Amino acid sequence: MNNETVIVLDFGGQYNQLIARRVRECNVYCEVHPYTLSLEKIKEMNPKGIIFTGGPNSVYDEESPRYERAILELGIPVLGICYGSQLMAYLLDGKVATAPVSEYGKTEVEVDSSSKLFDGVQKSTICWMSHTDYIATAPEGFKITATTPVCPVAAMENEEKKLYAVQFHPEVLHTQEGSKMLHNFLYNVCECTGDWKMDSFVEKSIEAIREKVGDGKVLCALSGGVDSSVAAVMLSKAVGKQLTCVFVDHGLLRKNEGDEVEAVFGPNGNYDLNFIRVNAQERFYNKLAGKTEPEEKRKIIGEEFIRVFEEEAKKIGAVDFLVQGTIYPDVIESGLGKSAVIKSHHNVGGLPECVDFKEIIEPLRDLFKDEVRKAGLELGIPEYLVFRQPFPGPGLAVRIIGEVTAEKVKIVQEADAIYREEIEKAGLSRNIGQYFAALTNMRSVGVMGDFRTYDYAVALRAVLTSDFMTAEAAEIPWEVLSKVTTRIVNEVKHVNRVMYDCTGKPPATIEFE
Repeated sequence: MNNETVIVLDFGGQYNQLIARRVRECNVYCEVHPYTLSLEKIKEMNPKGIIFTGGPNSVYDEESPRYERAILELGIPVLGICYGSQLMAYLLDGKVATAPVSEYGKTEVEVDSSSKLFDGVQKSTICWMSHTDYIATAPEGFKITATTPVCPVAAMENEEKKLYAVQFHPEVLHTQEGSKMLHNFLYNVCECTGDWKMDSFVEKSIEAIREKVGDGKVLCALSGGVDSSVAAVMLSKAVGKQLTCVFVDHGLLRKNEGDEVEAVFGPNGNYDLNFIRVNAQERFYNKLAGKTEPEEKRKIIGEEFIRVFEEEAKKIGAVDFLVQGTIYPDVIESGLGKSAVIKSHHNVGGLPECVDFKEIIEPLRDLFKDEVRKAGLELGIPEYLVFRQPFPGPGLAVRIIGEVTAEKVKIVQEADAIYREEIEKAGLSRNIGQYFAALTNMRSVGVMGDFRTYDYAVALRAVLTSDFMTAEAAEIPWEVLSKVTTRIVNEVKHVNRVMYDCTGKPPATIEFE
C-alpha cells in the first residue's frame, strides 16, 4: 500500500477492528497491529497518525500491556482511547487511579470546542463510557478538554506535541459525534488528504496481480459468496483465461443460487474465465444421511468439499497460484500480522495437499466486508450478489435441525426464498444485519382444508448487528410477518406452523447450528 496510513495499536480492546473501519470510512487507510509492534517498524511505516485502543487492564499493574515512551516523542500524532488515554497519561508521568465512580454507557460530556479534536462538536455531547480507572491528574503540558461530573479528565491534549486522549469511545455509534471527532483527528491533527478510495484500490490491485501472475495459471475455489466472487472477478480482470474457477454445488445453497452463480461466472456470463461447476448434491446428501450432531455435519461438509475440490484440481494439473478470499478481519483474528489461515467451511476450505501451487493470492486481505462490497460494485458485479445475505459455509445444513435430506433442503429453500422476497418488498433488507428461514426438527398437529396435518415448523430469524459478535432480534412489522407466514404455510409443502425467533446473541448464536 502506498496510501497514507494510520496505525491502530491494539492493547486488547474489543473495538480494534471498529476503530480501523471508522478511520477508513473517512477515506484514510488504516491497519491494526499488536502493541508489540516495534518502534523501528513504526518508523519504517511512517504513519500519518497512531491510535491506541482501549483494553481491559489497569496501566499501573505490572503485567499490563504497555509501550515505550519514545513512541510519544516521534512527532507523529497519537490519539489514545480509553485504556490508550490512560497509557498516554501514565507514560508521561500523569496519575492514573481507580475511579471513585465507574462510568458505563451513554454519558453526557462537556467538551472544549476550541480544541482541534472537538471542532464543530456540541459543547455538551453524548459519549460512550466504559471504565473503572481514570486519569486523576493530567501530565505536565496537557490541557483538559472534556469532563463529566465524575471524570475530571474525559479528554486531554498537548497540541504542540500532537498528543490527544479521550476516556470515552468515539468509534462506537453510541457516541453521537464520534465520527466527527475521528475525522477531526485525521484531518485537523494528522493532516490527512483522504486518498483511500475504492476505485483506485481496485485499479492498483488489478495492475499488481497482472504483474505478479505473468503468464502463470491461477485456481480459485468459488463459493458464490461475496468474498470469493469479488476475488474471482478481480483476478478475471487481471489475467482472464489464465484463471480457472471451481464452483462446488453441494446442494445446500439457497433457492436457485447455483444457477445464479453460474449465470454470472459461467460460459454465458460476464467474465472471461474458465468456469467449472461440480454438481455434487447427491454425494453430500449421502455423506450426511443419518447425521444429526451439528459439529459432525460441519466437518463432513468441509471434508467432502476438499475432496471434490482435490479431484477437480487434479484434472486441471499444476497451477502457479491459488486464490483465497481472505479479508482483513480474518487476518486480524488469526493473529495480527501472521499468515492467514484458510477457513474451514468456505473458499478453499483448507489446503488440499495434492494441489501443486507456488503461492497464494489474497487480493482482499486489506479490506473489511463493507469495503469488499464497494470493490464488488466498482468491478461491476450485480448488486444482488454484492449485497446478498451472509451465508454460512456449510450452507443450509446448519439451518436444518437434525438430519439433512433433499426433502428438508427443498422445504427450507422455499420458505427462505419467500421470507427474503417479502423483506425486500417491504424495503427492510438494508436495515437488517441478517435474516433467513430455518427448519426446526419439530412436527406438530395442524388443520388445513378441514383435514388434520402433522408437519414441520419453520423458524424465521432476523437480527440487527454491526459486527456479528453480538446481535439483537429485529422488530419486523407484524403485517410483514403475517404475510410471510401465510405464504409459507400455503405455498411450502409439509409446513403447517411458522415461528419468529426473538433471541439475541448472546445467549443464542445467529445461526441455529
